[in-house]
Amino acid sequence: MNIFKWGLKKSPWVFHLGASACNNCDIEIIDCLTPKFDVERFGIKLVGSPKHADVLLVTGIVNRHALPRFKRVYEQTPDPKLVVAIGVCPLSGDMFRDSYNYVMPVDKIIPVDVYVPGCPPKPEAIISGIMKALNKVK
Repeated sequence: MNIFKWGLKKSPWVFHLGASACNNCDIEIIDCLTPKFDVERFGIKLVGSPKHADVLLVTGIVNRHALPRFKRVYEQTPDPKLVVAIGVCPLSGDMFRDSYNYVMPVDKIIPVDVYVPGCPPKPEAIISGIMKALNKVK
């Protein structure tokens, strides 16, 4: 295993990519950072730029307005990168599926490594999803 993949498994930096969410999943992601759940014990750090991220946490649906920016953020994230789709919206669009502005599920736009279902998923499920994604790194 090369040094970059080893570092990714030991200290992943995550970037939260909120496509166009209702913000319930966003609140649960922020909850992961609180002392109760303390994701930093796993070395997980939330960063403010996709250029510094190893893992993208995707929430919400991708609408027509956000689609080009969504793809650009994915391209700006350096390789090797992991994508964790959080909530039901990135999976299927859920209640926004019949909206005029809904494009398609996230996995039709970018490759997704792990899905964390729920509306919204609990912080424990989000942490578990990130750890499952890290276990895919060989």
